[in-house]
Amino acid sequence: MKIEVLGSSAGGGLPQFNCNCHNCKGYREGKSTIKRRTQSSITISEDGQNWVLFNTSPDILEQIHNSPFLHPQKRRETKIKAIVFIDAQIDHTTGLLMLREGCPHPVYCTKEVHEELNTSFPLFKMLQHWDGGGTIYNEIVLNKPFEIPVMPNHEFYAMPLISNAPPYSKYRDKPRDGDNIGVVVVNKETGKRLFYLPGLGVLQKHIIEEMGRADVLLVDGTVWTNDEMIKNGFSSKLGTDMGHLPLSDKGGLIELLDKLAHPRKILIHINNTNPILDESTPEYKELISHGIEIAYDGMSIEI
Repeated sequence: MKIEVLGSSAGGGLPQFNCNCHNCKGYREGKSTIKRRTQSSITISEDGQNWVLFNTSPDILEQIHNSPFLHPQKRRETKIKAIVFIDAQIDHTTGLLMLREGCPHPVYCTKEVHEELNTSFPLFKMLQHWDGGGTIYNEIVLNKPFEIPVMPNHEFYAMPLISNAPPYSKYRDKPRDGDNIGVVVVNKETGKRLFYLPGLGVLQKHIIEEMGRADVLLVDGTVWTNDEMIKNGFSSKLGTDMGHLPLSDKGGLIELLDKLAHPRKILIHINNTNPILDESTPEYKELISHGIEIAYDGMSIEI
């Protein structure tokens, strides 16, 4: 399985257009220890020609431009053969509008996400007006294996995560199973496993067990401390209020990852305020000392 990180940041990217935090300011000033990052998305393939895209970031056109393996070879074509949504958040779905010329797109998501994208943020309804009728909906049923035709040697299944529903959802602060998922992708021949969970708010036993089985873990690294956004004066909400478990606090993600011997541990969906995004900081050095990697735009992984 080939895994390509198209975008590694949380919503807003780095630099965020209206942000002058340490990282955004440092990047604009040319600080070499801070990388440009677009909003989070990955794509996977078993043959390097046909790709399954996880989430359509608002930065999707830039991400495709920066990824030659996704460039068309025929007069008109897309190498993106299927799209999987892990939730209905703006920073994970808006880019679908930018892909309208390629309609209809096969889309895989839960019924809860499908409902949101037809009501509170009706992307699917909007795209019905383009050639091909917008999207071809394939329902993801929780904890039940499903297949995607362009990856016949792999099996997919979704696990419910406790995070949060989008701000525009009537289920905000009272999310349902299916509003947020992690996706496991398993090679049927080798048993090698990817676990992708960019929005993780609560550690549950079944999630921890699945994380331990993974060969590659791409996991939520949004904030360093739970009060990071409050301390910086950017929000009145904790990381956990937004559906993101902090990295460094007691009971945080680093503490858990230290107990997992098997997976390659890679953080993704990292907020621009997170000090680990400046490689000169003590927080970055502490993270790396735990054997944890930070995803970056253009990162290639193979299992």
